Amino acid sequence: MSTPQKPEYLGDPTLGQVMRRPLWVLALLLALAVAGGFAWLGQWQMGIAVRSADETVLDTETSRPLAEVSDLAKGVTEDAAGVVVHLNGTFVPEDYRVVAPRTNAGETGAWVVGHLITADPERAHLAVALGWAPDEAAAERAIVDLDTQGAGSRLTGDLDLEGRYMPPEGPQIPNPGEDPQVMRTMIPAHFANVWQDVDAPVYSGYLVAHPEGAVFDAITDVALDPIDSVAPLPPEQVNWLNVFYAIEWVVFAGFAVFFWFRLTRDAWEKEHELQLQEAAGEDPADAPSGSRTSAE
Repeated sequence: MSTPQKPEYLGDPTLGQVMRRPLWVLALLLALAVAGGFAWLGQWQMGIAVRSADETVLDTETSRPLAEVSDLAKGVTEDAAGVVVHLNGTFVPEDYRVVAPRTNAGETGAWVVGHLITADPERAHLAVALGWAPDEAAAERAIVDLDTQGAGSRLTGDLDLEGRYMPPEGPQIPNPGEDPQVMRTMIPAHFANVWQDVDAPVYSGYLVAHPEGAVFDAITDVALDPIDSVAPLPPEQVNWLNVFYAIEWVVFAGFAVFFWFRLTRDAWEKEHELQLQEAAGEDPADAPSGSRTSAE
């Protein structure tokens, strides 16, 4: 005795055909409008989640003593980074280095960096970026001039300096075939390994010297340009509650589109159910309420 075969519906209309009907196209446009509104609310919520902390902005432009801003034992703190400082010290003759590449006023070149021994409140070593050259060769020539042509005499003896105190940069591995001692970033710990007679603590940050007094005279004599001293951007605070709300709005936007898809699929499955019942010779009105037979 043969087993009765379940009627099989071959898929007309398809889910895509149902989705393209005017009713569901209008429903899709409505869902996209709702999702767009939710997405805009999420963007707005994220915008207010990250805001400038104006009430806690540190005054970085009023010059303060370096010893007041930086503690040798703590390194460069967030409150010290980018602050204009002044100090007294002596440059070590014939201890200038080139750091490249360095950008100045939108152009790429090289820095000439000096080795300063601070005098107040305690003896310590500090890297000081003195001037910018358009390329490494010009920076090397400036160092030769500082060492041999008397321009360096302007940087002898006790000097009063002002500049912007900056945190150390990350290391960069030299390219194959380059001198392993080549300096691509400002890392005071690296300078300490190549400077002469480092017999005291080394500041973990470095100074971008302002072109004033002896520094201006010296870099002018050797054809160096002043280095841009750019104030740091104000710190930002994140309101994590608003970030959470922004994520919620994005989820709601996705749910609006999913809700349209679910309703469309339900309508498609309902048509399949009715077609299967008709193929089986049943009266759809006699079918139990809520019954479903899905044909994928």
